[in-house]
Amino acid sequence: MGVAGRPLLELSGVRAAYDGITVLHGVDLAVGAGQVVALLGPNGAGKTTALKAAAGVHPISGGRLLLGGRDVSGVRAGELARAGVCLVPEGRGVFPNLSVRDNLWMMTFTGRTREEIEDAAYTRFPVLGSRRAQHAGTLSGGEQQMLALARGLTTDPAVLLLDELSMGLAPLVVADLYERVADIAREGVAVLVVEQFAAAVLKIADHAAVLARGRIAWQGHPGSSLHAGLSSYYLGSAP
Repeated sequence: MGVAGRPLLELSGVRAAYDGITVLHGVDLAVGAGQVVALLGPNGAGKTTALKAAAGVHPISGGRLLLGGRDVSGVRAGELARAGVCLVPEGRGVFPNLSVRDNLWMMTFTGRTREEIEDAAYTRFPVLGSRRAQHAGTLSGGEQQMLALARGLTTDPAVLLLDELSMGLAPLVVADLYERVADIAREGVAVLVVEQFAAAVLKIADHAAVLARGRIAWQGHPGSSLHAGLSSYYLGSAP
């Protein structure tokens, strides 16, 4: 899917609002196949809104959303999901009173069999195989995040959108999860990660962008110049 030389996902001058108050003021962002792009910024910057706009969950009020070079502005979230866009929202989104296996089986609507879904999940995340009969709500936070990822990946997405993967998790667990995200990208998936805490995701990111007050304040390779200036963007003192 896509046009040669074009990113898989593009936000071009995207604007979005809540109750008439503009939250995104012309955001430009692109993610290519096999690329991890980190979208960073302080609370209230508009990061989650940008991710929801990319997934079609929140409507855009201006600009364009492109998927594989095709304008999909205004396309509903369900249609974008069928076209290969997968959103793993903040909060993990698993069903705590169902077993790991039942959480996975709920994804049979994708057309894959229960056996195929379980095999793929347990191959990628072996710990889930050993927990298959356990209620999801009794898993550790990292294991719940693995389950949420495994569920999303059953759709065989071209674009993976991740919101605050690190929330509430220990640094070592976060580092392990992001290594798995890097593996997913190496399979050719375009990955856009929203994070408030930059350190872990920048270790695997190919490109980074800082969102401040609804605008892209900086973007480029996540090198030393970004690390040096991040605190000023977060504290609001950057130009």
